[in-house]
This record gives sequence, structure tokens and C-alpha cells, in this order.
Amino acid sequence: MSNISRSGFVGIIGAPNAGKSTLLNQVLGQKISITSKKPQTTRDRILGVVNRPHSQIVFLDTPGIHKSTTLLNQRIVAQAIQAMDDVDLILFMVDAASRNYASEKMIVKQFETVRKPVILALNKIDLAKKAAVYEQVATFKDMYAFETIVPVSARENIQMDLLLDELESRLPQGPPLYPEETFTDVSEKYMVSEIIREKVFRLTGMEIPYSSAVTVDAFEVEKKLIVIHASIHLVRDSQKGIVIGKNGSMLKRIGSIARKDIEQILGSKVLLKLFVKVTRDWVSNKRHLSEFGY
Repeated sequence: MSNISRSGFVGIIGAPNAGKSTLLNQVLGQKISITSKKPQTTRDRILGVVNRPHSQIVFLDTPGIHKSTTLLNQRIVAQAIQAMDDVDLILFMVDAASRNYASEKMIVKQFETVRKPVILALNKIDLAKKAAVYEQVATFKDMYAFETIVPVSARENIQMDLLLDELESRLPQGPPLYPEETFTDVSEKYMVSEIIREKVFRLTGMEIPYSSAVTVDAFEVEKKLIVIHASIHLVRDSQKGIVIGKNGSMLKRIGSIARKDIEQILGSKVLLKLFVKVTRDWVSNKRHLSEFGY
């Protein structure tokens, strides 16, 4: 890594469902940030390190910024806004397939106070018509003095190298901030809890995803097996039956799909035991939010 001449922090900022976590997973070449089609999947700042021949780009994937009502969502949004102060450069992600930019206008107002250079990535161009993308480039050019605007598709890996080049050229000069083998700062336990939460998000409907939190209660490494006990916390008793399912079918499905992903990340056989608990109104309870790491 002696050739590295630039390094710095890039905050990935945007409204819920703009594709921020998909972008981070794509540039890292592995999954560390969970994704789903439902907005507000990401609840924490996730750090991912990308080493290039002449730079080290340290990404902070942040939760989507939106108008928040519960204490949980207020804390989530505060994290994302705080991240803007902590980075050298902001990568603002916008869903090119969307037509309503109310949240984006709210975010642009924040840029005016933090005064950091901002690159706009117009994401999901694979889902938008070319004419609409050109129109959006013009709209956003009028909205703020972005360093540059790069149309991309994080999912399909379209123009991602160009985006990385643009980010790299605006980073401060300096040596790497992390050892070459580091690709994230999150623990294995945290990754496990997030993978389980992703499956709850993807497989359940209604309010369940937004009422669920996951804790890893035990993580024991045996000879050729990792034994994990984890709890899915819900807000109400009525939600418990939905997550468990008929004869335990939904919980088995969540566990089976999560276990495969966990084995891939940990590189080991895993025995995953899931439990469902009701922790009443944890989304608005300061003590529970702190216990669950929010």
C-alpha cells in the first residue's frame, strides 16, 4: 500500500431506499450492509473500506434521512446527519426511478449547513428511462452546486468505477487510515444480528419489520461449528404468531435463509437457534433502545 497517496471518509447520504447499502456492498465486493425493498432497512452507520491502487476510500453507509416520529427513527436520522460532520466528502444518493424528491430537498438544505463537497450519484438508472435521467440531472444541477453528478446503477455495477474515480480525486492527500486487510469495523456478532433482521424485513409484511430488533444472546465457537442463539424482539404479542408462523414455518424459513448467509460470511458451519420475544414498545423506550444498540 506504499503507492497510496489519497485517503479519507466518504458519507453515503440519501433518503430511504436510494440504494446506499447496495452501493457499499457492490464497491466492497462482499455483503456487510443489509438490504431490502422496504425503506429504512439500515439503522446504523456501517463502515466499509475500499482499497484502490492509489487510494483508500472509507465509506460510511448511513440510515435513510426522513421525517421521523418514533424515538428509534429520530435516533436513526440523527446518526445520518451527524455522519455529514465526520467525513471529508459526501456521496449523495438519489433514486433515479423515483418522481417525488421531498426528502431529497430536505437533505440538500442540510448540505448548506455542513459545507462539505458533495458528489451526486443518480442511482438505479437501469430502472429509469434515459430522458428521465437527463431531466433529473438538470433538476438537481439547479438545486445545489454539486461537485459532479454521476448516473449509476449500484445493483448492476454500471459506471461504478467512474464514481470511485470521482470520489478518489477529491479525497485529501495522505496515507491509508486502516490496514489493508480491514474491510469493515463491525463485529461478527453485529453482522449476524443484521442478517437475521434483514430476513425478517424481507419475509414479513405490515408493521413487523419496523417493530423488530435482533439481539445475539450467545455466540460459541466449537470445533467445526459456531453455535448462535439469537432473539427477535417485537413490540406486541399479536406480532409473535406472525413471525413464528403456522407450526413454526416462518421462523424456520427466517432461520434457514439467515444461516446460509451467516455461514458464507463466517466461513464456518453454523447452528442457529432463534427465539421470538415481546419487548413492549421498545421503539420508544430509551433503555431498550440503548440495550439494542440504538
